[in-house]
Amino acid sequence: MLTLRPSQERGYADHGWLKSFHSFSFAGYYNPAHMGWGNLRVINEDWVAPGKGFGTHGHRDMEIVTYVLSGSLAHKDSMGNVKAIPPGDVQRMSAGTGVQHSEFNHAPNDTTHLLQIWIEPDVIGVKPSYEQTTFTDAEKNGQLCLVASPDGALGSVRIHADARLYAGLFVAGQTASLKLAARRKAYVHLVRGVVTVNGVTLRTGDAALLADELQVTLCDAQDAEVLVFDLCD
Repeated sequence: MLTLRPSQERGYADHGWLKSFHSFSFAGYYNPAHMGWGNLRVINEDWVAPGKGFGTHGHRDMEIVTYVLSGSLAHKDSMGNVKAIPPGDVQRMSAGTGVQHSEFNHAPNDTTHLLQIWIEPDVIGVKPSYEQTTFTDAEKNGQLCLVASPDGALGSVRIHADARLYAGLFVAGQTASLKLAARRKAYVHLVRGVVTVNGVTLRTGDAALLADELQVTLCDAQDAEVLVFDLCD
């Protein structure tokens, strides 16, 4: 079964310095039909204005993945990490027993565009930790590149969750497929472009929620950037 979630049906918040689409219930947006999918809890698509950002705030027992699309995001946390996150990097922060961090766009003129993803951990109370890895366009070209996984396979960042995240870049004529084990769910988020997922066409910002499917098939792409999640039920 595949359910299409059109981009325009997401929650939306405009705070002036921050514009954000919420795929699932978050902050002031509440939709009981969209509380998450499997152990995927949050996908926020954020635009952070120049010179603005999120002040120091805390998280606990959540796997947080940041995927920057354009601009740069400055990260600082209570573990001592001070990092810039550019496009192509995937950042993973395991909040565990508790972490404080801030995120800012220090550019004077450029907006930072990013996806922040929260995945529910399968263990709680772990020691907070941080990881950041670069994945080149060549690694994602025409294929699904594993960027986050429970075991850090293939150079992916390691998350404390029964989930795998793949990223891919596709143009016309390129296809890819991902096999799913029984009783798994999948979530496909189209960052940009056009792509067909198991026979259903997605456009920028759309998502496909899959259950009781044995495979995710991507085809008929037009300048597409895609994230595919393999999730526990």
